[in-house]
Amino acid sequence: MALRMRKNKVAAPLPNCPLTACLSLIGGAWTPHIIWYLSGGPRRFSELRADMTGISSKVLTQRLRELEESGVASRTVLPTSPPSVEYALTELGHDLLPAIRSIVEIGHKLKSHQQRRQDTTPPEEPRPAGPRISRL
Repeated sequence: MALRMRKNKVAAPLPNCPLTACLSLIGGAWTPHIIWYLSGGPRRFSELRADMTGISSKVLTQRLRELEESGVASRTVLPTSPPSVEYALTELGHDLLPAIRSIVEIGHKLKSHQQRRQDTTPPEEPRPAGPRISRL
């Protein structure tokens, strides 16, 4: 017997869904990390690059521009020789921090849950040694 299709009890998202807008911003690669590091105070480009090993200069530049365009981060050119640029969170950027901290807390819980599952899962039985025969 086939199961009946249930009706959804949640309202459909709005055409310009705020959840989609927020997640499209912080869902980008490295973006939450940049916001996290800027939460400690203003940082220069080279400092952010050193904080986040593995990110390329190109991607860091793109993400910082996106954060600046969306009003999450500000960019200030410092009067030094050569000129230096400093990035900081705006008020809107600081508003994102509780959400990012909550995501971090849930991430710790997920990692703990995964670790407990790995600790309780019996190891796989070793496969018998011998030649492998592949079938075509």
